[in-house]
Amino acid sequence: MSYVVDPIETPSVAVKGSDKRFPVRRIFCVGRNYAEHTREMGGDPSREAPFFFTKPADAVVESGTRMAFPKLTKDLHHEVELVVAIGKGGENIKKEEAKAHIYGYAVGIDLTRRDLQQAAKEKGRPWDSGKAFDQSAPCGAITPAAGAANIEQAKIWLTVNGVIRQSATTADLIWSIEEIIETLSQSFRLAPGDLIYTGTPAGVGPLVAGDVVVGSLEGLSSVEVTLI
Repeated sequence: MSYVVDPIETPSVAVKGSDKRFPVRRIFCVGRNYAEHTREMGGDPSREAPFFFTKPADAVVESGTRMAFPKLTKDLHHEVELVVAIGKGGENIKKEEAKAHIYGYAVGIDLTRRDLQQAAKEKGRPWDSGKAFDQSAPCGAITPAAGAANIEQAKIWLTVNGVIRQSATTADLIWSIEEIIETLSQSFRLAPGDLIYTGTPAGVGPLVAGDVVVGSLEGLSSVEVTLI
């Protein structure tokens, strides 16, 4: 088969303990899935149905990247998140069966151009300009599920220049990993290569050029990026 332009290389994420890589198909993100973060953003943390937004697959950024400060924003925010990597596809997946669809877990950072997101919200427009921009999804190496014990009660935190900005545990998730997969698979057919960023705890805040940002989750490989 030939193409009129060269096809892009498949975006991918490292796999811990392997020279093989995880190909990224789509990136789904859960909005407001920690109660304290929901409150700090002016929302109600009651268990309404979770909502989702997406990022392009090539928004993935490897740990260790020195990345350019994003364009057009004066209010870039960090949001550390547990990332679920899908290894088996399906739709209308029951939560009791959800874990069988998981390849592994990673820690990621949902970078957000907050000023652009807020402007879009005020006009009732999509969030793409605030969320789905280039290099907006740093992600650490994926740990296969068998090597990620206690993932649902793990500490999660983020530092900027060595200072802790966010700190919580995954037990604080409003919607569990299984419930997220169940709900998401009712709207989309999940497939191997999908990543799900499961929401961020409280403490999101601004970044500036020169910042070194490190997202960590107990038992997983950290993700580090430097803004230049």
